[in-house]
Amino acid sequence: MADDELEAIRARRMAELQQQQQGGDGGAQAQAEQRAKQEEMKNVILGQVLEQAARTRLNTIAVAKPEKAKMVESLIIQMARSGQLQGQKLSEQALIGLLEQVSSSTQKKTTVKFDRRRINLDDEDDDF
Repeated sequence: MADDELEAIRARRMAELQQQQQGGDGGAQAQAEQRAKQEEMKNVILGQVLEQAARTRLNTIAVAKPEKAKMVESLIIQMARSGQLQGQKLSEQALIGLLEQVSSSTQKKTTVKFDRRRINLDDEDDDF
């Protein structure tokens, strides 16, 4: 009898694990579908508000610098939703202006500090 009970417990546990796994896949699948739908909506909006040359330039930038392209895409979508574009398509020159605006706001300034007093201290360690 113990073997039969053990087999029943194993079967129930396997069924529970399979249900959990299927439930987890359903959530991941729903998230993937939602991401795909958002990506499609983004592409539709960008196709409506950008001229062909501007769209080509944005795609080229997306290959080289994806984070900058995402920032510009979100800025363009925000402008389109708020009505700043008013039915006109953005030209390549307008896109370049937006790119310069994003670049200037995200530009990192690097500074190098050189402490001359430490040079004399470090020279003594170099004796081999």
